[in-house]
Amino acid sequence: GGIIAGVLCCMLYCKIKKLNFLEYFDLVMPEIALAQGFGRIGCFLAGCCYGRETTSHFGVVFPASSQAPAGVSLIPTQLISAGANFINMIILLVIAYNFSYTVAKNKGKNKSLPAGGIGYIYMILYGIGRFLIEFLRNDYRGEVGFLSTSQFISIFFVICGAGLLLLSIEPCQHKVKQRAVLAQSPLLDFMLIGREPDSPRKLTLSWTCTARDKKIKVK
Repeated sequence: GGIIAGVLCCMLYCKIKKLNFLEYFDLVMPEIALAQGFGRIGCFLAGCCYGRETTSHFGVVFPASSQAPAGVSLIPTQLISAGANFINMIILLVIAYNFSYTVAKNKGKNKSLPAGGIGYIYMILYGIGRFLIEFLRNDYRGEVGFLSTSQFISIFFVICGAGLLLLSIEPCQHKVKQRAVLAQSPLLDFMLIGREPDSPRKLTLSWTCTARDKKIKVK
């Protein structure tokens, strides 16, 4: 819930300031994963979001002052969640460094994820991790059928993340291919005012819009 509210507020802020929301979405999501990891450590210290009873050596017994049942060995789902979030952050940073839209735009790379791609991958990874960890938890979180409320929301996260990622990649790939064909076509020479079909021309690529959509400028 906090993540959804934060994203909506960020969208509103970017709209007011006339900023590209998807670029900021990519920028903040690895940090969100980091903050969530530390937040889960806080849950562990408070005893909330606790796991099921276990006889494993990795079980944790919480004191009577915590929110978890005292004197019972429980699965430390808070620490598992924290570790998953930290791993999520590392994966996002590696992908962002090599394939993010903003980095590719600044370095002039031809291959990149669409703008918002890092955020979409976060939604997929977080949704999968949260869905699985929910099976280990034993605190009440609400129910939607045989799933917990958090699992239901996680499914929504994964579907939305995967769908948005695919929808943002495919159209722009098609546009780039079309423009690449146009750049090699004699028709482009014919369309140039005061320039013969075989005269030299210089093509420069500039990053525009979202995804890997590129605009060809002729000088």
